[in-house]
Amino acid sequence: MPVLILALVAGAVVGLALGALGGGGGMLAVPSLVYLLGVPLSAATTAGLVVVALTAITALPLHARDGRVRWRTGLLFAMAGIPTALAGGAVAGRLPGDILTGGFAVIAAAAALRMLFPGGTRDGARPPRPARAVASGAGLGAITGVLGVGGGFLVVPALTSVLGLPMRDASGTSLLVISANSLAALATRTSTSGGLDWTLLAPFTAAALLGAWEGSRLAARTSGLVLRRIFAAVLLAVASFMIVAALI
Repeated sequence: MPVLILALVAGAVVGLALGALGGGGGMLAVPSLVYLLGVPLSAATTAGLVVVALTAITALPLHARDGRVRWRTGLLFAMAGIPTALAGGAVAGRLPGDILTGGFAVIAAAAALRMLFPGGTRDGARPPRPARAVASGAGLGAITGVLGVGGGFLVVPALTSVLGLPMRDASGTSLLVISANSLAALATRTSTSGGLDWTLLAPFTAAALLGAWEGSRLAARTSGLVLRRIFAAVLLAVASFMIVAALI
């Protein structure tokens, strides 16, 4: 299959995930860039942040229009995560590729299991606590900076399981956090941004933006439980693929 078509298809799937689920875009973008398009891991993590940031910023107003963004909780999350995202981005360039790949797989699998088995917490079971939002946001910001992903794959489980937000609100609020964390992490990656192949990244990003629009429409007419299960299945599939690829 021509590389351009692969870039368009992969980008559309990334955008669909972000628009519908509020996360998972980076976890899909980076493996797609590496394994489908042949982009080196260091450049792929930077490119993934570009794609995820632009897509999240595009999808955020669509969710906000439908009342699915908890601005106060999201801003607490984002503000706590920005300093640690900056620190994580500075450290990322010094880590071997194997460690980054392993980190992707382990964290994706853990997040998926947390979504499937939330420990008895039901969506909306308790009001969000500012201290929980700040602590969770700081930890997820560090992961965003190190792994080069928007962090939505962990923001959504944290917003639902730790803070008790309904799945639909968590999906929309996650986009606010992703936008802030991704932009902060990108600020520390200027040394790798010059090596990006925009002949691949431009169509990939354009397809992701279109996919995000369709994904936001899908989220409006799909139940939170279904979105949770889809999200978990996608994360488990990505984690399994990366573990197998690393062992072969």
